[in-house]
Amino acid sequence: MQSTKKETYSLPIYETFYAFQGEGSHIGCAAYFIRTYGCPVKCDWCDSANTWKSKVDSVNFKQVDVLLLAQKALASGTQIVVITGGEPTINNLQPLTDALHKVGLRVHLETCGAYPIEGDFDWITLSPKWKALPLEVNIERANELKIIVENEHSINQWWDVIENYKTKSNSFSIPPIWLQPEFNALSVNQQLLNVITTAVKLYPHRYRAGVQLHKIYQCDDLDLESIKE
Repeated sequence: MQSTKKETYSLPIYETFYAFQGEGSHIGCAAYFIRTYGCPVKCDWCDSANTWKSKVDSVNFKQVDVLLLAQKALASGTQIVVITGGEPTINNLQPLTDALHKVGLRVHLETCGAYPIEGDFDWITLSPKWKALPLEVNIERANELKIIVENEHSINQWWDVIENYKTKSNSFSIPPIWLQPEFNALSVNQQLLNVITTAVKLYPHRYRAGVQLHKIYQCDDLDLESIKE
């Protein structure tokens, strides 16, 4: 007799919450966030380090079924779901994107681009990291790039990487590039902000100035499911 048991697929989830997108081309748009657990890159300035830091390595994070995640996202009232981390692409995200699309939601991804992307996405934000450079195929899939400007040389250094890839791929059209300081630099490093401003003015068709608007509003904290760190 054929089994009627539903096949399930679960992912390691750190938190889910409903807020708004604070960065990039969809800044200010309501979005439901699914934050996966785990990241091999481990940037020193990571703003979601509790998804991988040793002090929480033993955390009892939940393996959550993708169908449940899709239903929770739909119930929030959102139209957009952002899958983020950690680094979400260390997981196979295809079952999750399938479940989200099945209930009529748009699916966005935030990734460093260093690992193969499994899943169908309506929008991909690629934020490259020096510790794990992005795969060229992922650069080509990206709808926007988000550069974290760590110092006055970061912009030119990352442009060299992007331009080098451009020379190897005639079909590659460079997407919008957001220049974003670390959040703490907003109040203490005017020189770094001036570097971003100058780059945007010099290359208006290449760069856009970015900011983490959700941190200014502290909108994530208003959702009871958001983990307060």
